[in-house]
Amino acid sequence: MTDIKKMLFSTQITVPAGERALVLVNGLITEILRPGRHRVNSYNRDVKVEVHQLSSRSLTSVFRDVLLSDHAGLVAAHFDVITTRQGQVAAISRDGQLFGLLKPEQKALYWKDAGPWTHELFDTLAEIRVPKALATRLNTIATMQLIKRVQIEDSQVGLLAVDGAFVEMLQPGLHVFWDVIEKAVVKIVDTREHALDVTGQEILTRDKVSLRVNLVAKYRVADPVKAVSSVKDYSDSLYRALQHAFRQSLSSKSLDDILSRKGEVDGEAAATVRAEMAVIGLEVGDIAIKDVVLPGDMRDILNKVVAAEKEAEANIIRRREETNATRSLLNTARVMAENPVMLRLKELEALEKIADKVQNLTVHNGTKGLLEDLVNLKGPAVPAARAKK
Repeated sequence: MTDIKKMLFSTQITVPAGERALVLVNGLITEILRPGRHRVNSYNRDVKVEVHQLSSRSLTSVFRDVLLSDHAGLVAAHFDVITTRQGQVAAISRDGQLFGLLKPEQKALYWKDAGPWTHELFDTLAEIRVPKALATRLNTIATMQLIKRVQIEDSQVGLLAVDGAFVEMLQPGLHVFWDVIEKAVVKIVDTREHALDVTGQEILTRDKVSLRVNLVAKYRVADPVKAVSSVKDYSDSLYRALQHAFRQSLSSKSLDDILSRKGEVDGEAAATVRAEMAVIGLEVGDIAIKDVVLPGDMRDILNKVVAAEKEAEANIIRRREETNATRSLLNTARVMAENPVMLRLKELEALEKIADKVQNLTVHNGTKGLLEDLVNLKGPAVPAARAKK
C-alpha cells in the first residue's frame, strides 16, 4: 500500500509497484506518481494523495473530468483515452486479447502501464448484429451487458424485431446482437406439428340434448411471420375457431347423428377452420372428435334403449331358430308319410335309444310283431322250389 508520511516541511510518499498516486496540493492536481519514494513540498500547503490500483485497468476518480479538461499532459503521459459516440460500442483489447466493451457515449481512461491498449469501434445503429469474429472472441468475457445471445434450435425459426419493427427471420444457430440503444427482440417459433385439444364444449343438439364434446386438431406454423404479426396468440385463435365452427355444426345435428358418426367431423366446418387459419399462417391437418360425454340421466336412458334393442334382436334370432326347427320337423314328417320304411326305422331307432337307458324293457306288441313287421317291410318271401329253378 502507498505509504504517506507527513513531515515538517514536506510529505514523503512511497508508491509500491502496481499502484499510482494522484497528488493534489491545495485542492489542485499537480502530478501522478509512479512506483518509488517521492517528496512533495508541504510547507504551508495542504497535500492530499489519491491512490489507484493498476489492476482496475481504468481510472475511476471524481477528478477524471478535471484531468481531461485541464491536464492534457498528464493524461497523455499516463492514459490511453477511448471515446464512443451515440450508437457506438468499443471493443477494448490488451496485448491482442479482448478485454471488454465500452458503452455508447462514454469516455474511459485506461492506464498505459496496465496496457498496451487497442480498441475497435462498431456502429450499432448501422448494424444490429455483432460481427461473427467478434462474437466468437466475446466468449472469453465474463460480463455481457451490451450484447444479446439467441440460440435457435432445429425445427425452430426466430423472428428478429428491432425497436418493435420486424427485420428478418433467423434460421437455426447462434445469433448475437448489440443490446444498447436499439433493442433487439427475437420471437422463437416452433415449426413442428402440434396437437391442440378443445375440451369440455357444452353443446345443445337439435333434439335438445345437452352433451359435452372434446375435439383435437393437428396443426403447424407454415408462415411464422404471419402467425406472429396477424394475431396475438395463434394457438388461441385456432382454439376459438374450432370452438365456434363445431358448436354451430354439432348443434344442428341430432344426438343419434353425432353418436353414429363419433370421431368424424363435419367437412364444411373443418374446411372453414382451415381457411381461417391459412390467413394467419397456420396449416391445419386432421380434426377429430375425441369424446362425446352425455349427462348421467341420458346415459341411463340410452343404456335402456340399447338393452331393449339387443333383447329384441335376441328374440328375433330365437324366433328364427324355432321357425327353422319347425320347418325341419315338417319336412321329416312329410318324408315319413311318403316312405313307410323310414317310419319303421325311426321307430327302431327310438326303441334302441330307450333300451340303452333302462335295464328291462317290456314290449306289449311283442317282439314277434316287430320282427314280422320288419320281414314284411322287406317284401314277400320267394318259394324254395321257385328259387331252385
